[in-house]
Order: sequence, then structure tokens, then C-alpha cells
Amino acid sequence: MLQPLKNILFFSAIALISGCSLIPKPPVAEQHDTLLVMFGDTRIDPYYWLRQRESQKVTDYLLAENAYTYAIMEPTLSLQDRLVAEMRSRKRGDDVTVPVFMNGYYYYIRYEEGKEYPLNCRRKGSMNAPEEIILDENEVAAGHRYCQVASIDISPDNHIMAFGVDTLGKRLFTIYFKDLESGRILEHKIENTTGEVAWTKDSRFVFYAFKDSTLRPSAIYRHDILQPFDDVQVFREFDKTFRTHVFTTKSYDYVIISSSNGNSSECWYLDTQRPLDKFKLIVGRDKNFEYSVDHSGNFFYFLTNFNAPNFRVLRAPVSNPVLKNWKEVIPTDSSVLILTMEAFKNHLVTTERRDALLKVRVINLQSLEQHYVDFGEEVYTALPSVNPEFNTDLFYYYYTSFTTPGSTCEYNMNTHKKRLLKQNEVLGGFEPKNYESKRIWATANDGTKIPISLVYRKGTKLNASTPLLLYGYGAYGYSINTTFDPNLICLLDRGVVYAVAHVRGGQEMGRHWYYQGKLLNKKNSLADFIACAEKLIAEGYTSPSKLIAHGSSAGGLLLGAAVNIRPDLFKAVVAEVPFVDVLTSMLDSTQALTTVEYNEWGNPNDSTYYFYIKSYSPYDQVKKQAYPNMLVTSGYNDNQVQFFEPVKWVAKLRANNTGNSQILLWVDMSLGHSQSSGRYVQLKDQAFIYAYMLSQWGITE
Repeated sequence: MLQPLKNILFFSAIALISGCSLIPKPPVAEQHDTLLVMFGDTRIDPYYWLRQRESQKVTDYLLAENAYTYAIMEPTLSLQDRLVAEMRSRKRGDDVTVPVFMNGYYYYIRYEEGKEYPLNCRRKGSMNAPEEIILDENEVAAGHRYCQVASIDISPDNHIMAFGVDTLGKRLFTIYFKDLESGRILEHKIENTTGEVAWTKDSRFVFYAFKDSTLRPSAIYRHDILQPFDDVQVFREFDKTFRTHVFTTKSYDYVIISSSNGNSSECWYLDTQRPLDKFKLIVGRDKNFEYSVDHSGNFFYFLTNFNAPNFRVLRAPVSNPVLKNWKEVIPTDSSVLILTMEAFKNHLVTTERRDALLKVRVINLQSLEQHYVDFGEEVYTALPSVNPEFNTDLFYYYYTSFTTPGSTCEYNMNTHKKRLLKQNEVLGGFEPKNYESKRIWATANDGTKIPISLVYRKGTKLNASTPLLLYGYGAYGYSINTTFDPNLICLLDRGVVYAVAHVRGGQEMGRHWYYQGKLLNKKNSLADFIACAEKLIAEGYTSPSKLIAHGSSAGGLLLGAAVNIRPDLFKAVVAEVPFVDVLTSMLDSTQALTTVEYNEWGNPNDSTYYFYIKSYSPYDQVKKQAYPNMLVTSGYNDNQVQFFEPVKWVAKLRANNTGNSQILLWVDMSLGHSQSSGRYVQLKDQAFIYAYMLSQWGITE
């Protein structure tokens, strides 16, 4: 993360910000008052000018910020190097995933020592057959600082591979096609997509989702492999709050178009053997009516909140799937949230959440008998792995916990027998028995119990001197699962306790948990995070002088709002690509992702939402008070959280900070919303964050 500044940028910009002084000083952003008026409310934004992406003045300011951060972090460079070495020593250089059988081939991913990206491979019929490297992502990434391959989709005849690539971190993918027999990349490509395609059975046509200028997947097109320059639009989503996507069912009998806005959805279907036909609507959209669809045999299966806040599963005949023909398969349960549904030829598998833990249910589609897979651990995560084969009785799932490395397991849905296929190897003498995980509960100011998951090395003394890292997110219904992170060992072995606050806005405790943390209930998330911090302090796990808060993106909003309310609770805050200028961004409908998120934050063109958002928006609520130390990161190419949000926030924080804390900003000038993509380069980014945290705790060894 800091490596590019070791030369020209560091030495040129450090003089700019410090006047050649030996003691670096933070850059001071000029204040140019900009009036922003709505609903009679006059806001003055002194840092609005920092939104000017192409301004040399803005670029110079960002470089000055980076140079200041480098100067402050320079004493930690040796620690960063040690952390990188530690994290790398725990990774296998030459690793391979569990082979997955699909349509006559075994597919797997393998890594080679020293290479940043994987090789995607297959073998025909048997793992003893010759290996075929279908995509070497190192070749795709050559010459790029960032590279993400979104999806690899093989045609039903196994001859053509479609894959999506993003080399800027903007989540805009270009789809390429490769002839797997000749190894040739075909001439035609499709830009501005989600990166995924849905094949038809004849292997001639694919359907894909196009992204517009706001990054919204707004249309579905049909692409003809034989006539590749005449794509046909088959679906257009005109409602700017909806986004659409397309996929082929596991049975390969139907292509499904789904369009949704977080509150309502509708689905269309097409027989894959009739690719030129028009898509047929299943059930039209209605407010607060959500559903998704899968297929097996003579039935469509629906996961829906229709008369079921926590969702239920129903099915209807393919011949007439109208709503009146939907029949219940799994009823709704107020204590169980059904998250996902996956249909096989003879079985249906659902992933569910009860009391913040994940469950896997298996249903026999002939007898409708059902059972749960038994995992036998208090705090864990179990999720479906890759299951592309339709006609099978074997289900593959991924199992992990805070202390259990990720494990790929096979489950026979008929005999109920489990088999461990692979557990990710952690080198360097890691022993799960040396670590302990547990769950405690905080009480929010409205009486709601908030779960907190913790992990630490056994023998760690838990008291006011214990360094503790508290992570939070709380948005979009995204739940933070308890998963194993080998990099986290660097902190745990240095006596750090790691905790996750499962605040409202996620779905850990059910669908209502999400509803209670969005729109006009968003302040519940903030109160929950503060309650979790207070609980950890009151129970003697740590103290304000040793507590660091960590969050990213919408989790940065959570931290930013919480620190405005209770800055005294935290020693430091690490906010990565934080969404903090909520009101201004949500008022800009031309900005990426704004309109599709009205159902998450509210549309501030409505005065009710305008004033509610303003009342918690971290940037708008910065005030004269002592703030804790902070490290804030951003990506110049980020079009999910535009770079100027955290930049403006840091400038305003510094101008209002009455204490003597340090507030650092790092803007990566070549990345977007994510960290570096290479598996080894990522370690440098992580080491930078960890080194900052450890320095705040006074831990240098």
C-alpha cells in the first residue's frame, strides 16, 4: 500500500506539506463555502471543491495527504515487513481447490508458488486425465495493479468459455470469450457488464446484464456467438431504484431474469431450448413482495416473503406458475430466516439463520421429508460451496469458524453422511486448540439484545489493559459471519481480542433485524455499536484506551456516526473506504448506485428522509470536540464510495478536532473500492492496517 511512495512521491510531497520541517504536519484543506439548500435548510459545505476529480489542485492535495501518512507510518515499515512475512509464511504457495464435477469435467483452481493469481483448470472425466488450463489469471492481470475475474461460465457443449474482467476496481466488467479447443480468445467482447452470462442449451446464445453510467444493471441483452455484433435487448428496467440480473437454472432448462429493489421483485423465464422466444413473467412486482425462483422437474420453486416476513418456500407447476398455484413446501417461522435456496434433481437445500447461527436444511423433493445438517459447534459458519451439477445426491458445503480453517465438505443428502474433502492448510504451527471463541450479548438503549462474537488466544488476560478490535457493518441485510482468517493470527498472537458487533441492519437475528437498521431505523445500528463497545468495556474485556473500532464502506458510516456520538469510547478508528457523506451523495442521482439505494437509506428528495439522514450522516454531524486517532482510506477509482467522501470527512474532522489526536488519510491513486487483488500484494495492504492498529496499542513486537 505504501510502497509506491518510497521514492518520488514521498520526497516531493513531504516537502510540500511540512515546509521541510523534521516534524511532519497534516495538510490543511482550504475552505471554500458552498451553499447547499433544500427544504429551506441551508448547509454550508466548505470542502465541496474536493469533489473535482480532474483538478490538479485536488490531486496535489491527495498526494500531500499520502505523503503525510507515509511520514507518520514510516517508523512502522519494519513491522509491516514482519507482518507480511508472518502472513505469507502461513500460506501454501502451491495450493489447489477441491475438484468440482460439471457436465463431464472436473474443474478446479490451483496456485503456483510466487504467482499472485490462480490458474483455472479442468480434466475430462477423471482427475487422472490430462490437465487443461482454461484460464491463467496471471496472464490476464499482466500489466495491471488490480485485476478481478468476475465469473467463468462454460457453454453446455464445453467448447466456449465466457469470463468477465475488471482491471480498474470500478466493478465494470468486460466479458471475453475463449475457444477452449483452439485456446484462442474470440475477437468480440462486451463492455460495461456484471461479468456473468447465462448460456442457452444450444451453446450459441448468452444473456448478460448491462450496467449504465450509475453502475446499475439496467438491461438484459442476448448475444449471438455466431453473429456477435448485433446484440438484442430483451429486457429493460426503467425504474431507477431497481437492478436486474440474469442466470441459467442449475437444471439448464430455463433462463431467469430477476429485477429487484430490496423491497420488491419480479422474475421472468425463458425455455433455454427456445432462446429467441420472449421471456414470460411469473408474478409482477408489488410493494413489499419479494421472491426468487429456481427449477427442478415439473416445478418452479420460490423463496418469498409473501405473507412470510422471514421468508418461506413454495412451488408451482412450470405449466402455470401464477401466484394462485403456489403451494407451500417450507412454512414461515418467526425464529428462522431462510436466506438461500438451491434446487437439485431430487433435493432442495436451503440456508437458514436462527439465533445468529447458520443452518442447512435438506428436503427430498419426492417425499418432501426434510432434515438439518448437524455441525456440532457453538459459533460457526456453514454455507453452500460450489454445486454446479444438477443430477446428484451430493451436496458440497464450506464450513469454518473463528478457530476452524475453511473446510470443504461433502454431504450425501440420502444417507446423511459427511466427508471432509479438504481443510485449508495453515502453516507455521497453527493449532486451533490454542484459541477460544465465544458469544456474549449487549443490550441496546431500547432493550434489544445484540450478539457479539469474540475470539482470542487462550491465556490472553482479559482486563482494562487488553487491546481489543471491534468490527461492525450493519447494512443491506449483510450478516457478518464468524469465519477463519489466518491473517488475524498476527493480532491474536500479540494478545489482541477480536470482536464482531452483529448490529441491526444485517440479518443475523432474522429479516426484522435488517428492517430495524435501515431507512428511518438506521440510528438503531449506531446505538447497537455503541452498546457493544460499552458492554465490552463494562465486562472488563478492554477499556477506551485500548479499544479500536474497524469498519469499511457502509461499516465506515457506522463508525463515523458512532464516533460523532461517543468519541470517548475509542482509542482509534480505522475506516476503510467509508460511506460518510451520505446526504450529499444520496441527493446526487447521477452518482453511481444512488437511486438503487433509496430503499436502503431513503430518498432525501423527501423531506422526512432528508432531515433523518442529515441527523446521523457522519460528515454533516462532525462538531467541535476531541476525536480519537483515525486512519481513513480511500480509492481514487472507487465509484461505490467516491474518493472525495472520506477526503472531505478527514478535512472537516481535523478542522473541528479540539484534541491532539492524529487523523490520517490514505488515498490509493490506482485502486477502487477494494484492496489490491493479488494474493501477496493484498498482504501488504493488510500489514499496513495491522501495523497502524498495533502502533496505536503500543505493540511493536
